[in-house]
Amino acid sequence: MGFINDAKANVAADAAKKARATGQRILVYKFIEANTSSKSTAPMKGMAEQIEAIEAEGWTLYNMAAAEGKAMTGERVALVCLFRPTA
Repeated sequence: MGFINDAKANVAADAAKKARATGQRILVYKFIEANTSSKSTAPMKGMAEQIEAIEAEGWTLYNMAAAEGKAMTGERVALVCLFRPTA
């Protein structure tokens, strides 16, 4: 997966684990992908792995929204995901 994407997945898993441990019933998590060509159809690098890392901690993706922005570093896509505890 790559060092950076592994680190992002680990951070997401840690946040999900802490949320479960404190009894949260909803987890909202923002994933950001730096993308050089957001207008093309392609896999979003590292996103699936981060979502899977959260789901592995007992959460299920319930809803998702996407936004695109431009910053000095280039085009960026953000996914804002709402997770609920797995039944």
